[in-house]
Amino acid sequence: MEEHPHKQRKEVKPYILPLPYPQRLQRELKDQQFPKFLEVFKKLEINILLAEALEQMPLYAKFFKELINKKRSWNEKETVILTQESSAVIQRGLPQKLKDPGSFIISCTIGNVTLEKALYDLDASINLMPLSLMKKLVIEEVKPTRMSLQMADRSLKLPNGVIENLLVKTGEFIFPADFVILDMEEEGHNSIILGQPFLATTRAIIDVEKGETTLKVHDEKMIINVFKSMQYPPEKDKHMRVEMIEELEKELLEANCQEEQEEETEEKQDIMEERVAKISFESKTEEV
Repeated sequence: MEEHPHKQRKEVKPYILPLPYPQRLQRELKDQQFPKFLEVFKKLEINILLAEALEQMPLYAKFFKELINKKRSWNEKETVILTQESSAVIQRGLPQKLKDPGSFIISCTIGNVTLEKALYDLDASINLMPLSLMKKLVIEEVKPTRMSLQMADRSLKLPNGVIENLLVKTGEFIFPADFVILDMEEEGHNSIILGQPFLATTRAIIDVEKGETTLKVHDEKMIINVFKSMQYPPEKDKHMRVEMIEELEKELLEANCQEEQEEETEEKQDIMEERVAKISFESKTEEV
C-alpha cells in the first residue's frame, strides 16, 4: 500500500468585522485628497511630469466632474467691487424713508361754489358736507335718513339728511355724488370730505410718494398733483373720522323703545294704584 502524504493545513486568518458604511471612510479620504488636487491644479504647467499626471488622472477627472456639477466649490473666493446701482439691484436694499406728505386736499367745484379744501379720505365710508355749505348752495331738498355717524372720539351724531346725485367738478371731469349733511363747524374755509364712494366713482389711483391722484372717466384720465393744489398749511391736531353705523343705530332704537315701554308700564301702574287708593277711600267714607 502507498502512503498518502499529509495534506498541508491552511492557516485560518482571523475574522475582521467590516466597518459599517464603508463609503463614509472613502468620502473622508477623498476630502483629504481634494486640497492636494486644488494645489496641483493651480500650479499646473506645461512641464508637469506626465507620469504623475497620468497617475492622478482618474481622481482629477472625478474632481472636475464634481466642480462642474457644483457639488464642490473653490475654497478661495474672489471679491468683486460693484457700483452703487448694481449693488442696490442685487441686494434689493431698503427703500428710502419718507416723511408724512400731509393730507390729500384738492380743489373742486359744486354749483357756483369753489372748494379749495376738499379732503380725500379712504377711511370715510360716506361723502360728508357741512350744513352751512348746503345753505350756501341754496339746496332745499334733503332726503331724510336714520343713519348715525360715529366720530373719531367715538361720539355719535345724527345727520340732517342726504343729498343725492350732486354734481362735483374736479378739473375737467364731472362726477355725481351723494353727500350726508351734518351740522359742524367750518374751520376757516368751506370743506367737504370725499370718501370711498367718490373715490370708487372716479376710479382714483393715489400715489402717496409723488402726491398724485389719477382720475378716470371711461378711456380718459386726469392726473392731479395734490401737493401743488394745497394752498393752506396742514392742520395739526385735527382729527375727523366718520363712519356710518346701522347696527348700532338699531340697538339704540331698540333700547329707546324698551325704555319708553318701561316708562309707559310704570305710568299705568301708578294710575292703577291711584285709582285703587281713591276707590278704597270713597268706600270708607260711605261707610262712615
